[in-house]
Amino acid sequence: MPLTQAVGRLTVIALDDAQGPYFRPRAEAFPDATAEQWAAADRADPAVVTPEGEWVLPFRSYAIRHGDGPVTLVDAGIGPAGALAADWAPVPGRLPEALAEAGVRPGDVETIVLTHLHNDHMGWAVPRDSPFTRARVIAQRADVDLYEAHRHEAGQFDLLVEPLRAEGRLQELDGDLDLGPGLRVVATPGHTPGHQSVLVTDGDDSLLVTGDLLVHAVQLIDPGLAYAGDGDPARARSSRERALEEAAKRGSTLAVSHLGEPFRKP
Repeated sequence: MPLTQAVGRLTVIALDDAQGPYFRPRAEAFPDATAEQWAAADRADPAVVTPEGEWVLPFRSYAIRHGDGPVTLVDAGIGPAGALAADWAPVPGRLPEALAEAGVRPGDVETIVLTHLHNDHMGWAVPRDSPFTRARVIAQRADVDLYEAHRHEAGQFDLLVEPLRAEGRLQELDGDLDLGPGLRVVATPGHTPGHQSVLVTDGDDSLLVTGDLLVHAVQLIDPGLAYAGDGDPARARSSRERALEEAAKRGSTLAVSHLGEPFRKP
């Protein structure tokens, strides 16, 4: 069964879509990390490194639910065989099966928040492949504009954005948004121009679904480390440092996309 985390009266469910090796050596992904930082990260998160030092990447989404009410899905995984992520990620993913194991039916998913439009986070939201045929899909306008400008270099605009717009299911944001009691989308740009996270709160309990605000435990050891996959490393560092500082002050749990364990403290 998927792992869960209670946030007051809300339940956050970790959904593993797939797992596979990252396409570049981790030393290239974090060129400024020291041997001491890697050793500390490996002690903190041993599940994502092989004995040979290869970086193993989980691909994870989260479902958020209040009781038996509608579900908000944060990120939509790598998708089925033939999805956009197939050229580098281990498709097919199993997100629909993971949801079923958690007792969530596709029709229960009312909203999908895409932390960003990289193809390992939106695969099961693509209308041609998606079981979530009625869900509104929320993305930041800055990411939509990026892929519209590069529509001939990547498939996100043609396969995701345009069909969702045609169906009237795409909601484009410019900043933060309250989704309802206990749920707030917060802009955390830098990894992509429109990267966003989801803050879950109830009373004194809180949790932050981070997306790719951080992708490896070495960024918990040193949040200032540059990641080669960030579109704007300086802006990503600022977003990450601010979010982790605020999470630590609140005592929030982090719900992470690519670390070995889904729920961590900052």
